[in-house]
Amino acid sequence: MTLPASLSSIAERQWQRLLALAPHYAELPLAERDTLLQVLGLSDFVGESLIREPALLFDLLHSGELAESERWPHYPAWLTAALDAVQDEEALKRALRRFRRRHMVVIAWRELLGHSEVEESFVHLTRLADALIGAARDWLYDLQCRELGTPCDEAGNPQPLLILGMGKLGGGELNFSSDIDLIFTFPENGVTRGGRREMANQPFFIKLGQRIINALHQSTADGQVFRVDMRLRPFGDAGPLAVSFAAMEDYYQHHGRSWERYAMVKARVIGPECDYSRELGELLRPFVFRRYIDFGVIDGLRQMKAMIAAEVRRKGLVGNIKLGAGGIREVEFIVQALQLIRGGREPALRVRHLPLALAAIEQSGALSPESCARLLAAYRLLRRVENLLQEIGDQQTQTLPGDERDCLRLTHAMELADWDALMSQLDSAMAAVHSEFVQVVGEEKEAPANVAQVWVDLWRTSLERDELIAQLNEQGAAEAPSLAGHLLHIRDEAGRRQMGPQGRAALDWLMPELLRRVVESDHPAILFERLSRLLTRIFTRSAYLQLLVENPAALHQLVRLCDASGLVSEQLSRYPILLDELLDPQHLYHPTPLDHYKPQLRQFLLRVPEEDVEQQMEALRQFKQIQLLRIVAADIAGALPLMKVSDHLTWLAEAIVEEVVNLAWSQMSERYGVPPEVAESGERGFAVVAYGKLGGIELGYGSDLDLVFLHGGDPAGYTTGPKSIDSRQFYIRLAQRVLHLFSTRTASGILYEVDMRLRPSGDAGLLVCSLAAFEHYQQSEAWTWEHQALVRARPIHGDATLLADFARVRREVLSRERDLAELGRQVCEMRAKMRDHLNKAGAGEFDLKQSPGGMVDIEFIAQYLVLAYAAEHPDALTLWSDNVRIFDECVMTGVLTLAEAEGLKHAYVQIRDLGHRLKLSELSRRVADDELPAERAHVTKMWRQLLEPDATY
Repeated sequence: MTLPASLSSIAERQWQRLLALAPHYAELPLAERDTLLQVLGLSDFVGESLIREPALLFDLLHSGELAESERWPHYPAWLTAALDAVQDEEALKRALRRFRRRHMVVIAWRELLGHSEVEESFVHLTRLADALIGAARDWLYDLQCRELGTPCDEAGNPQPLLILGMGKLGGGELNFSSDIDLIFTFPENGVTRGGRREMANQPFFIKLGQRIINALHQSTADGQVFRVDMRLRPFGDAGPLAVSFAAMEDYYQHHGRSWERYAMVKARVIGPECDYSRELGELLRPFVFRRYIDFGVIDGLRQMKAMIAAEVRRKGLVGNIKLGAGGIREVEFIVQALQLIRGGREPALRVRHLPLALAAIEQSGALSPESCARLLAAYRLLRRVENLLQEIGDQQTQTLPGDERDCLRLTHAMELADWDALMSQLDSAMAAVHSEFVQVVGEEKEAPANVAQVWVDLWRTSLERDELIAQLNEQGAAEAPSLAGHLLHIRDEAGRRQMGPQGRAALDWLMPELLRRVVESDHPAILFERLSRLLTRIFTRSAYLQLLVENPAALHQLVRLCDASGLVSEQLSRYPILLDELLDPQHLYHPTPLDHYKPQLRQFLLRVPEEDVEQQMEALRQFKQIQLLRIVAADIAGALPLMKVSDHLTWLAEAIVEEVVNLAWSQMSERYGVPPEVAESGERGFAVVAYGKLGGIELGYGSDLDLVFLHGGDPAGYTTGPKSIDSRQFYIRLAQRVLHLFSTRTASGILYEVDMRLRPSGDAGLLVCSLAAFEHYQQSEAWTWEHQALVRARPIHGDATLLADFARVRREVLSRERDLAELGRQVCEMRAKMRDHLNKAGAGEFDLKQSPGGMVDIEFIAQYLVLAYAAEHPDALTLWSDNVRIFDECVMTGVLTLAEAEGLKHAYVQIRDLGHRLKLSELSRRVADDELPAERAHVTKMWRQLLEPDATY
């Protein structure tokens, strides 16, 4: 078929670029040139690959690979030859990426021109991935054994790393731009032998796994080999990167979940079969395939379908041939469900490749030959369209294009007359798939049967306000008049919204059940108002309504959390995407371990292209919101005491600060290079110091971040990049970029409010100052209140050398000799100014933070004690930045008695706890004046005793 004019224009532009780089392209025979122009018009990926490496096409033509349909058996030998000259890991990355690009060009070339069926692409894409993964593992294993010794079992037998390929990789049907799901495992624990010192096998293989991921996943000038996803491993992101066979067996026996059985149907050990791979297969089989006919898998499939629907909602996918109704995923679910139901009894069903599995299902009689034929035909069509879509730009997409150019490309590659013809084929195929899916999984469920008719009537009938109040009173609902008002409002609001039939039906099922649950609350009107804010946000997004209808446990969690906290309802109302978190209470009420925030955030960001800054920013915000919801849920459930809540909020913020700095550094260094001392030492010469609540490990919900940026660079130096600037400007722009990443408002809001006013000279000072300038300012120019702030300062990110220097400066400044009377006077004056400006308590009220005897008085007492007595006890009193441990050290040094310190700590915890609960309920921190009288009296007594000993009252 002749290329349409618009595609011919694209092809001609690419052709001219090629000629400019490689004039010998003009010597191509006419037939080969016409073929090349066809491909250039259809695929940006092929065009850019040839422009990147102009000799590639002639090499491929000379080798005959473009005409060869059975290339895959040669991949291992070709790759071995390509790696012969590789001496280090950077060269390995380069060789792997070039090898991948070469053979992906061939695969795309043949499929775009119709020279290969989709099955050929399945084989070559999968075998290419096998070769690349296996070569990376083997090369790095040999390197690491030379560095660290060889991992062995107790008998001294060398232990290999086995890599399980999951999903389409495991099933031998990888798509063109797929990521790869892997699990790393090894046979037995033991230690390395032959190295300078012993290392346990597991850390050896974890380190090896990290190097393999880096070799494959990292984006370099040559691109990526594959995006690597490790989340299917035991315990997911929270689990170790590599585990022994025994640990794998224990996990799947005691912790394995339904969806993991589906994943394991396709699991395959990469590389030739061996005794270890057979042993692993036998170990996993009882988990995957039950010995009895297992119809329970259908429920698991429904849950997985709900998770897929959540993904579709999250990404706002339309026209998705993988996840939409009748898409690729539904074919996979049908096949895997039937395999799991019967595979325990019928070994023939235990196959990974979907077409072979369909043939086995037909043979078993689980589906009719006609159904299997329809599913296979639809699957082949959808997978071919998927590959062609991805071959356009080597992008992982399953969404039909929205622009005319790519629609033309797809239509032309499919050899169809127009887009309508393609859509007709797709619609017919997907309708057939969805029909089969409904037959296997069942129809959509009816409205909940456990809801009494009265709640249905309250929602669906047009009752007047007085009638509603009467009905609610009959059901024993408290606050009936207010509740009726909110119900009428949301019913009117729903009537005005444009909702599809599915959304309307879901709402009609949801509201009666929601009302039933709401009236069980002690404050149903407040609860219903909170829920109404959320519902009005999702009225037109039927998938969210269906999520709550189809998942009673999720609805229960929603009602429980909103009843306990207005903060939660506000967060869910702003970001309904967080509703997906309600599906798994196990995660919801168990926040991430403190030391896992950083690795989990890195893993969360791995799926976002490094060059897509907007998506990186959005991912950071989504991660924060998900983690915040989990912390709040655990707090409400009583699983976290107040101090632990602050720990979690603090560690979460620190993880985000680190990734923001890393992202900003990457952007700045790519543009300007790096300061010369950084290029020499490898250290960035940049540090982030936390002040205030973050510094004092007292972060609360909604707290902003008080930060100060320091650098250790030489201001006379210039960066190494092509667009060179002086080092001081580099660090200032780095700081500006960090603040931009924090404060830019995306669809998920801002990341954190950042306050920089505690830096030297405040708003008049530079955003980032050198450590030498910081030291001079603190020693010579800083006010007493700035030294008070320094008490709560704590470095949270940066080079070890710079952080150590900051710690030295802080210690020296805090432990300076001071006149106690003058210090007390200055502290009291600052406290009086703050109270005059910030205390909003009226008559009969107590402001938890600013009133006498409140939180700030306790903080000022702690700061005064450090400044007053650190000269005598520098090691103890400059060690910590949080109030509790400062008071503990004051007892150890004799500055306070045990009773005095315990009284201050008790008051501090009680005031913070009350303020914390008020914040959760979105209530004012001003309380009745009779709250916490004993605690406030002790604080006031200690204030007078320490800071105003000569005052008369």
